[in-house]
Amino acid sequence: MTLARQTFSWWEPANRLTILIFHRVLPTRDALWPDEWVAQEFELVCRWMSDWFQVIPLAEAAERLAAGSLPPRAACITFDDGYADNQALACPILLKHGLCATFFVSTGFLDGGRMWNDTITEAVRLTRREVLELRGPRLGLLNEVAMQTAETKRSSLRALIRLIKHLQPGARADAVAELLEAAGLSEQDLPTNLMMSSEQVRSLRAAGMQIGAHTVHHPILATLGDSDAEREIASSREHLEGLLGQRVPLFAYPNGRPGEDYLQRDVALVKRLGFSAAVTTAPGVARAGTDRFQLPRFTPWDRSRLKFGLRLARQLVTSAPSAAV
Repeated sequence: MTLARQTFSWWEPANRLTILIFHRVLPTRDALWPDEWVAQEFELVCRWMSDWFQVIPLAEAAERLAAGSLPPRAACITFDDGYADNQALACPILLKHGLCATFFVSTGFLDGGRMWNDTITEAVRLTRREVLELRGPRLGLLNEVAMQTAETKRSSLRALIRLIKHLQPGARADAVAELLEAAGLSEQDLPTNLMMSSEQVRSLRAAGMQIGAHTVHHPILATLGDSDAEREIASSREHLEGLLGQRVPLFAYPNGRPGEDYLQRDVALVKRLGFSAAVTTAPGVARAGTDRFQLPRFTPWDRSRLKFGLRLARQLVTSAPSAAV
């Protein structure tokens, strides 16, 4: 047994499941999102996970967690949203290390779409204005946001996303439109290749990866009425099942914080619609008694092997047995 496996072997008898969450893997550092993972770092994470854990498909892991038959050091890797770099960069690295992952796709952005937060990011990146004057009904609270440097752009970007994130879909679209106007940009100025194509989703599945549903438009489910929430969840799965020609048993709640971003109503919807398991962004490690429709996920943000591993180990000690809504 390697030293790394010896370090983690003390919890082996327990029926515990570590699930990592990622969104993007970039070729190089992004000045606006400097904490986002780049390919070289993700390769290191894959190497560490291969050394320390038995990485298994999420659908299998959820079943074995409920049955109490997880292997020692069980772990899963997941990606949310459906970015094109998941297939172009993350998948080859996963395959190189013999690992599988589950990719949760918001179907409304496939084939040239763009998530609202990426529209904000790209507007901030591309604007030539040093100050954005925000006078509209949705963003007027901020009044003015600075764009002079990468640092001020990062600060302004975080403030804009905080303000817009929990608006209902229609109001959120209006706020994004206000921002584009203030930035002196139009939809035609923005990239259309950030999200996966349908063919890339099929390519991931053909490579042995799992595909899960993540709603159509990535709304905060807690802000929606019952029928709209059900439509977002069910339609995303139907789209993916039509695309892949097979059942899609897994779901990820957008944003994923229990009680803030999704409600017990949404957990009941996921169960009634016939999903096998669902994941949140509540931090922790799943164990006996964890609701398989509220599996916790987290990722240590550390870039060193020692700190990354220590934070994983700490979660195994401190995580709660289940998420609550």
